[in-house]
Amino acid sequence: MIQSLSIINRQLSIKCENITKTYNKGELLAVDDVSFAVEKGELFGLIGPDGAGKTSIFRILTTVLLADKGTATVAGFDVVDDYRAIRNRVGYMPGKFSLYQDLTIKENLEFFATVFGTTIEENYELIKDIYDQIKPFNNRRAGKLSGGMKQKLALCCALIHKPEVLLLDEPTTGVDVVSRKEFWDMLKKLKQQGITILVSTPYMDEANLCERIALIQNGKILSVDTPQNIIKAFPVSLYAAKADNIYKLLTDFRKSDFVASAYASGEYMHLTLKEDKPDSIRMLTQYAAQHGHSDAEIKKITPGIEDSFIRLMQQPN
Repeated sequence: MIQSLSIINRQLSIKCENITKTYNKGELLAVDDVSFAVEKGELFGLIGPDGAGKTSIFRILTTVLLADKGTATVAGFDVVDDYRAIRNRVGYMPGKFSLYQDLTIKENLEFFATVFGTTIEENYELIKDIYDQIKPFNNRRAGKLSGGMKQKLALCCALIHKPEVLLLDEPTTGVDVVSRKEFWDMLKKLKQQGITILVSTPYMDEANLCERIALIQNGKILSVDTPQNIIKAFPVSLYAAKADNIYKLLTDFRKSDFVASAYASGEYMHLTLKEDKPDSIRMLTQYAAQHGHSDAEIKKITPGIEDSFIRLMQQPN
């Protein structure tokens, strides 16, 4: 889906145009003609499962990987011609913890500050809220930190040179729920300071924390819009159902002539119909009872980002 033209005349921090990237001499298509733009000061999410092409896009934007086709700019600079300027203006947090495990918290911070020709003190106000949470453990080696503390340290190191653009590749993967929430709270505060943030995540619930998102699967952008608009665009009614034997209920509904799609979603299954009718819930309940599910609970619900993502995946290219 092509991104809306409403942002063309606004100031952009990131712009990708028809980016394509392959591996293994062209055998593996990782990024397929991807185009999207991120406005200055925006919190933008790249949402998709593992293997969707998110990391390849981040590596292209951070100038460590060349695209086969297409162009991209970051902070107004071309990722090929102006790679040095971009590296000075971007803070990058890769998906895998990549700081020096044998260095302490403070040593890691001092090292990255020195690399960028600055000091912890010079940009302390920017990292203060995050750094104060890990400062009591300044002398602990990075390899001995918990997942949440590693996350905070990596974010401090990415911010230590006061970047214009912050690129965060799956920063909350493998982190506990509390640390995930804390991390997103920190991103909102950073956004208030004018930093443009591009964050990728496989967690659909995190999409709602972004101002706009791009849904990506198999290297191809499915939709770019606000989470609210993507949900509003869901074109049919959505139903949730559950029973004691929910796996059999899912199998039975998939065999029916009137169900368009049925898939597991938490403790319920979600389904759409080929033709929605006023008595759809009664019809679904009767069908379930005929197949031995006298305890089936069925209700109409509002779709979420995950439902929209699944439906977009099912649409023909």
